[in-house]
Amino acid sequence: MRRILVTGVSGVGKSTAVERLAGQGYRAVDLDSPEWSEWVDSPDGVGPSPLQPGKDWVWRVDRVRELLAENGHGVLFVSGCAPNLGVFRDRFDGVVLLSVQADVMAERLAHRTTNSYGKHPEELARSLEFKETVEPLLRATADLELDGAAPLDQVVAEIVRFAGVTR
Repeated sequence: MRRILVTGVSGVGKSTAVERLAGQGYRAVDLDSPEWSEWVDSPDGVGPSPLQPGKDWVWRVDRVRELLAENGHGVLFVSGCAPNLGVFRDRFDGVVLLSVQADVMAERLAHRTTNSYGKHPEELARSLEFKETVEPLLRATADLELDGAAPLDQVVAEIVRFAGVTR
């Protein structure tokens, strides 16, 4: 089984892309949910959300490790971004970075309906800071970067092509 990570900072379209992949019948999991992630004490005492001061949203190591250990045929698409992503980097056959301009990201966070992260002004500011500080780190280890502002069908088709899926 090939394992493809779709990553990026908040508001770039990770969850939307993986939801579309799942809708197309692919095994696709969004790690940015309580089933796969949890709030933990932040090592630096600063987290992404003022609503969870001193906390960081990280992947649940045991659950993600079990997910990535699954065997089978085809492709497993996983989306998410967390401070402990690096623990799992070598488990992925490929990493796709989604990126958008800061104004697009801010607009998406302000109007998202799937969760409330990014609507609080301090969360938005932190997310924009992550675009400047975290996104370059993600870019350095990504195998492919896509414009998350492109039409969704185009983004998903590029992810599928990158994964080498043939139907």
